[in-house]
Amino acid sequence: MESVVIALTVLLCVVPRALEAAGNAPQVTCGTLVKLQHVKTGVRLHSHEVTYGSGSGQQSVTGNAGSDDVNSYWSVSGPKEANSSPCKRGEPIKCNGKIRLRHSTTNRHLHSHHFQSPLSNNQEVSAYGDKEHSDTGDNWQVVCSGKVWRKDTKVQLKHVDTDKYLYVQGATFGHPIAGQFEVSAFGSSSPDTHWKAMEGVFIKPTKK
Repeated sequence: MESVVIALTVLLCVVPRALEAAGNAPQVTCGTLVKLQHVKTGVRLHSHEVTYGSGSGQQSVTGNAGSDDVNSYWSVSGPKEANSSPCKRGEPIKCNGKIRLRHSTTNRHLHSHHFQSPLSNNQEVSAYGDKEHSDTGDNWQVVCSGKVWRKDTKVQLKHVDTDKYLYVQGATFGHPIAGQFEVSAFGSSSPDTHWKAMEGVFIKPTKK
């Protein structure tokens, strides 16, 4: 009996991983609540009620090394575009499709614009607006291979208005967010612009 339980436990651990490796990992859909991990550094995309002391003065966006911080959750929704229909809950996010990411605890959207970032002098990435207020600076294109965005697969987030990629290189802040990494937008694709969807609540894709 003990050997059967051990075998079943191993099966339950191995099969989901095998399915994910075979292209059956959970899809990222509209309404998904997710943490995004920077592939090269391992930090999670993060925000908090701390504003930049330069540039736009908007809410700062950083990379946090901790995996269990509630301030690293982002909600996936459709883009802010004129005459576009809302992204329906459970609608799969297609590769090269456009999205917005709304910070779960402050309700501000991942945003970029023509301000310099404070450490690297790249383009600043901030958190902006709220549930009711958003603009095209909140739109990001999901650059990935395959048909849809899936958990644990590499993607790049390209800012639609400025054609720059969400980027982390390694510069870190001092007080009051000591040790957190600068997140900025960079003009070209590189190993520093790759991300993965990791922990989260993945909404089951709706059937057409």
